[in-house]
Amino acid sequence: MGTRCLTVFKEEDDTEIAVLYRQMDGYPDGHGQELTDFLKDHHISNGIGPNETDADFNGMNCLAASVIAHFKNGIGMFYLYPAGTRDCGEEFIYTVTNKGGIPHVEVSS
Repeated sequence: MGTRCLTVFKEEDDTEIAVLYRQMDGYPDGHGQELTDFLKDHHISNGIGPNETDADFNGMNCLAASVIAHFKNGIGMFYLYPAGTRDCGEEFIYTVTNKGGIPHVEVSS
């Protein structure tokens, strides 16, 4: 059996956007590290200005879509669930938020 996890995306007002379920490799040295590596050196903006780069996200909805696109590359393994979904057999929950324009990841078990 794999190590299942959830990645929860939240707005600054604590509203959940979506939940990404991962079937295997959900432990901190696996999914946690991969998620952190993908988000590092990026920032979150509000709108797209003339100096924005491909390394930026236009809000948390854009960040969530980008993370899902990054991880989902075939059938199975990753599944998208509605905001608030829990109790999927997950051992870890990664919560992604916006901390002053920087993506922030917290893990709980």
